[in-house]
Amino acid sequence: MSDWLIYTIGFIAQILFSSRLVVQWIASEKQRKVITPTLFWTLSLIASFLLFLYGYLRDDFAIMLGQTLTYFIYIRNLQLQNEWQKFHWSLRWFLYGFPILIAIYYFNNNVIDRDVLFRNEAIPLWLLWLGIISQVVFTLRFVYQWLYSEYKKSSSLPLGFWLLSLVGSILILTYAIIREDPVLFIGHLLGSIIYVRNLILLHKQDAK
Repeated sequence: MSDWLIYTIGFIAQILFSSRLVVQWIASEKQRKVITPTLFWTLSLIASFLLFLYGYLRDDFAIMLGQTLTYFIYIRNLQLQNEWQKFHWSLRWFLYGFPILIAIYYFNNNVIDRDVLFRNEAIPLWLLWLGIISQVVFTLRFVYQWLYSEYKKSSSLPLGFWLLSLVGSILILTYAIIREDPVLFIGHLLGSIIYVRNLILLHKQDAK
């Protein structure tokens, strides 16, 4: 597949990720408090699907790992908001199975595929580990958010989510600069600005 098509998939994913943040930011500004509209999780799921595909096409294990870890949390939040059941059953099964099928194909195809992921000359081992750590930190925000939402029995984005988002985003920006990945760089540059703004809103909200 040509590079321009691969980058197009990646940029569409990042546009959707950025759009979810803009939607959440505008909704929060209107309410003068941090809220989580359903559209946030729908856009998250679609974008995660596309970015997972982008990581697969770029032979980038860090990206694939990050999206796999958060993908099912997006689905769970849609379930908590009673929106997941509105998807057609065939689409639900497809979204459930796609990452699993890709993983099975990758690790059962041949040895070369595993070497491309873990012994890729374009991604030195130290850089691969930076990418993995960055994605794990960035992913922890949704693990925290998921546990918090399960405890509260409602989907919400607490302070810890935004703190982990900012730290993880800065780490991924570092990875993107070294990896020379414009998709990750542009997406997380905008994201960092919105994370800071949400932290400011939460601070003002707590100060009242």
